[in-house]
Amino acid sequence: MTDETTFSKLVSLACHDLRTPLATVYGFARTIARDEGLDPKLAGYAEMIESASQQLAELVDELSLAARIEGGRYDPKLLEISTDDLASAAAATLGAERVVVSGDGAAVETDADAVRRSVSALVQCALRHGGLEEVAVVADGPTIRVSPITPASAPVVLGEDLRDLGAAVAVTHIRALGGSVAVEGETLTIRFG
Repeated sequence: MTDETTFSKLVSLACHDLRTPLATVYGFARTIARDEGLDPKLAGYAEMIESASQQLAELVDELSLAARIEGGRYDPKLLEISTDDLASAAAATLGAERVVVSGDGAAVETDADAVRRSVSALVQCALRHGGLEEVAVVADGPTIRVSPITPASAPVVLGEDLRDLGAAVAVTHIRALGGSVAVEGETLTIRFG
């Protein structure tokens, strides 16, 4: 067993072991936040804990996916999904006021649930690291284009400048599925294999 294989297995094990306490925190925070007699200030804190635990669960999922890919243990469940559905999922996750979707997509066979998260992570990275209020996401056949991509955000979106876990894992994930992720000018192009 190589050091890389051992490390990816340790990360996978850690992700697995983190899920139970995270689920407990989320469940109790949700229960407390829904208590009608709770002080509004405390209810607000409980909602913040609930939201933060959901974010932590998403980070654990991203780390787990990266570890499986790097360890050669990634076994995607391939399903058919349209690229316009993937683009719309990003808008639903990040807000239609921030993600303007257009175009005619095409059906692609991919790991649908994980790719939804990957596309959303790339769009979120473009917004966050580009300092943008809005991006356009165009489903063009088996391709998704996101613009604008600023010169400063391009290396982060591509996972070359490791400042965004979601984007770095998304690029690794899409490439593991036989797709590609590239920046051409001010446009991020995501192609599915």
